[in-house]
Amino acid sequence: MPPAAAGDAHHEFTVDNDGAPRLDLLVAQRLGLSRSQAATLIAEGRVHVGGRKERASFRAPRGAQVSVDVPPPPGRDVIAEQIPVSVVFEDEHLIVVDKAAGMVVHPAPGNWTGTLVNALKGRGQGLAEGSAEERQGLVHRLDKDTSGLMVVAKTDQALRVLSKAIAERLVTRRYAALCWGHLADERVTVEQPIGRDPNDRIRMAVLATGRPSRTDFVRLARFGATELLRCHLHSGRTHQIRVHLASIGHPVVGDDIYGGGGARKVVGLPPQRHFLHAALLVFTHPASGERLEFRSPLPAELRHSLETVAELPDLIASPNPLEYFDFYRADR
Repeated sequence: MPPAAAGDAHHEFTVDNDGAPRLDLLVAQRLGLSRSQAATLIAEGRVHVGGRKERASFRAPRGAQVSVDVPPPPGRDVIAEQIPVSVVFEDEHLIVVDKAAGMVVHPAPGNWTGTLVNALKGRGQGLAEGSAEERQGLVHRLDKDTSGLMVVAKTDQALRVLSKAIAERLVTRRYAALCWGHLADERVTVEQPIGRDPNDRIRMAVLATGRPSRTDFVRLARFGATELLRCHLHSGRTHQIRVHLASIGHPVVGDDIYGGGGARKVVGLPPQRHFLHAALLVFTHPASGERLEFRSPLPAELRHSLETVAELPDLIASPNPLEYFDFYRADR
């Protein structure tokens, strides 16, 4: 069942445990909504428990069948906004940006403005149409609190070619991550299917019914309580790196959703930030056939965190800590 926020839908689920939270919280958790959104649906009579309307404070018993009808979102035009965005490459076919942490990629309920798509439209440029106006030009995405490189298509042809290359694993996307604990080996591959967590619609999880997913991890450096990893995506599931690392007991440092959010002061990491950065992007230009490679150094807050855990004078003096740890070496 997709998250309710995706649009008009009828959802049903069964309460599978005793002591379920009040109805507004229960609906919010199961459908990936805010509590206020769930309360509004209940007040509008769009939520039924065993065929009956109930109050937001009602606690459904084990085995109760809950149904929710979510109306389609109102039609919205994507607003062009003057928002700074770091552009590392641009021509008439595509644009490569270095997205800052904290920026949502495209408009959606709760984030209709301030997104990367709003910012790109604010630059006065055309974007490929894509599947919907709010996702114009998007070939792939990054989580809100993940920084780094993204390619966005300006033309429909570029979007088709690049999307096909992503699907055929012809685009190299490598991320730098700091994880808690120490991997069993220098190289670890996690190949586990990922789907939406049936108990919390905001999270993803390793599920037998999920979509096939593979991530390769290479240890670049080992510190006291953490390790610096290079992560290579072979698929592009939502939260993939974060879910795969959490599934083997080594969540991303600073990841509040998947268990890595504690001890921020120990690693010098600010609030609302996890240590995950899209540092390398390599693909073939959809029109010229030229091989393009882009590198993004660690943002200042992640560099500070890495210097904190590494305690290496040479690292502090290095122009790019990722080069110091051989992140870009293909044979590493």
